[in-house]
Amino acid sequence: MAVKESKRASETIVAIIFGVTGLVGKELARKLISSRSKWKVYGVARRPEVIVHQENENFHFISCDLLNPEDSFKKLSPLEDITHVFWVTWAYEFPLDSQECCEQNKFMMSNALNAILPGAKSLKHVSLQTGTKHYISLQGPFNDQENKIVRYYNEQCPRVSNGVNFYYSLEDLLTERLAGTMKNWSVHRPGLILGCSRRTLYNFVGSLCVFGSICKVLNLPFLFGGTKECWEEICIDASDARLVAEQHIWSATTDHLYCSSSSNYQAFNATNGPSFTWKEIWPEIGKKFGVTVPENALSENFLYSKAMGDKGGTWKEIVAQKGLISTKMEELANWDFLDALFHCPVKMLGTREKADGLGFTTKYQPLDSILYSIDAMKEEKLIP
Repeated sequence: MAVKESKRASETIVAIIFGVTGLVGKELARKLISSRSKWKVYGVARRPEVIVHQENENFHFISCDLLNPEDSFKKLSPLEDITHVFWVTWAYEFPLDSQECCEQNKFMMSNALNAILPGAKSLKHVSLQTGTKHYISLQGPFNDQENKIVRYYNEQCPRVSNGVNFYYSLEDLLTERLAGTMKNWSVHRPGLILGCSRRTLYNFVGSLCVFGSICKVLNLPFLFGGTKECWEEICIDASDARLVAEQHIWSATTDHLYCSSSSNYQAFNATNGPSFTWKEIWPEIGKKFGVTVPENALSENFLYSKAMGDKGGTWKEIVAQKGLISTKMEELANWDFLDALFHCPVKMLGTREKADGLGFTTKYQPLDSILYSIDAMKEEKLIP
């Protein structure tokens, strides 16, 4: 279902996407440029990437180091026509749950806001992307009995008190900088994002694709290396990158969402909707790769980092033989992330009731999202 935009088709609206080469950033740019409304799009990232819309006259790529205040001001302050900001990037130099990570991400966003806000007199909306990790802490200790209870967190759930989370730092920064203004802002909390990119640290589909490709070449079984609970139980939400992008645009262009609120802020979980277990969909994923999926694919002792860590040479051969875009294995696959995801001791699940009730009804089946993203990776010649 296409997002219904509230702007007149004749009006030019100007977006700036921070993190345009990431999973959601690419979809945001694609959807805005192909929209019936006349969007002009600035796409910001440190490094460019071959993307389908780069030749479009309404798309302008900006290479910028947001951790450098001088570079940020030089590149961004002249952009005085911006009406909508989409923040779908983050800095990951430090561990996720660390004070250093909070400070670095706040510093990066501050540099961008300091450059943009003074000159962008027509700015209407700022859209921030975080995640359903907003509701839980991965720092422990973990209660096994508590984890067996399936909870669907809503947007009103309080912040975690016993953890450090850079999501909170970014929300607080926007609250501070936009308070008392006529500018609306929203935060979007996806689960496991499913999309196509080579510029994403936690690239689930990329990791699956590399694993499947290597399994096929070496005739290895397509195993699920994780806990029995992660295999059999509902543990995480799937979030199609297309859906997350649509929700960003919907909230940024639907003004009445903010009319009844006591503030200029709204938060939305951004998930596919249907629940799933890996046990249900794993055979179909393996079928897509043309690999052997054992009858019992669960292997609790299997670690992707151990089994695949030395397969960089194999991936290099696959890239050369199949004429793919040149990538190192680590650019697409994050084995430590896959291990952590399939051994996660807590459940990260969010309800969609708020967004659904306000009119955002786009949904995807998790398996369909994964298969679509695999096709997108193939189309961009990132995988065979």
